[in-house]
Amino acid sequence: MVTGSTGLVGSESVSFFCEKGFDVVGIDNDMRADFFGEEASTKRNQKILEEKYPKYKHYDVDIREQESIKNIFKEYNQDISLIIHCAAQPSHDWAAKDPFTDFTVNANGTLNILENARNYCREAVFIFCSTNKVYGDTPNSLPLVELNTRWEIEENHDYYDGIDETMSIDNSKHSLFGASKVAADVLVQEYGFYFGMKTVCFRGGCLTGPNHSGAVLHGFLSYLMKCCMTGEHYTVFGYKGKQVRDNIHSYDLVNAFYHYYDSPREGEIYNIGGSRFSNCSVLEAIKFCEGITGKKLNWAYSETNRIGDHIWYISDVSKFKSHYPKWEYSYNLIDTLEQIFKTIKELWIK
Repeated sequence: MVTGSTGLVGSESVSFFCEKGFDVVGIDNDMRADFFGEEASTKRNQKILEEKYPKYKHYDVDIREQESIKNIFKEYNQDISLIIHCAAQPSHDWAAKDPFTDFTVNANGTLNILENARNYCREAVFIFCSTNKVYGDTPNSLPLVELNTRWEIEENHDYYDGIDETMSIDNSKHSLFGASKVAADVLVQEYGFYFGMKTVCFRGGCLTGPNHSGAVLHGFLSYLMKCCMTGEHYTVFGYKGKQVRDNIHSYDLVNAFYHYYDSPREGEIYNIGGSRFSNCSVLEAIKFCEGITGKKLNWAYSETNRIGDHIWYISDVSKFKSHYPKWEYSYNLIDTLEQIFKTIKELWIK
């Protein structure tokens, strides 16, 4: 079962597990179009998945609808061996406009999926797509050094290889999105610790890939590439455009899910992202996109940074790799950007 099955990580999960022979149940009501407009709709992904994979069954259902979700779980019951929960309101900018919707989707929706899993398929592995925003703006207190194109941390610092799971989630500004994801994150852990379920939170960095329907408020690399290709205006918000993100291809993330599924643990948490293997600043990403497209980006700079935005965030994935040493990256940053470029050219630009 995959919630948010037509989004970036959800659709990658459907493809990955269908190709491994699984029957996959997908739950997605395209709320992304409500959040970010029709250009961000994932209906195209749904059509592709349904045409390509006979083993995929789609349900157009809101994860907050208790009776509808209960009926799906009752139908498949203990046949469900794996739940990948990706459905979410994913933007901290959008959350401030409608906190009730943000919280009910991210927190209440997660509780609804968890409780049905406990009641109908308790032995199933439960994978939650969490976020590095659970750490709030604590990463911004790190001693950063300004370089020509990025903020960076000194090589002798404990977090030079990335931020690990020991960073506190307390006493920081999370954004309302971050707060709702913290609630969901802690719930998922608790169902592992309290009920003995095989639950895990993957606290993602910048998740990206060719299936991303990038929009102004969400989907950094996808939206940036789309703007560079179409001439649409792009705004860089604060920190001189030198803020750093680590970027992980959705395939590599879902492959990490698979490794966890193959040998699950109870109530686990992992920071997951591009790490030192794949990261860039906004300014560096602009240059990469311009190089791939052969076009200049039409962009401007705003001094005002987004509330709760990270200045520098690179994930330390060493805990996950220590538990699952056979997992490796398949796509570096340039590979990913070239895939995004190709997909936008083929599917999105008419």
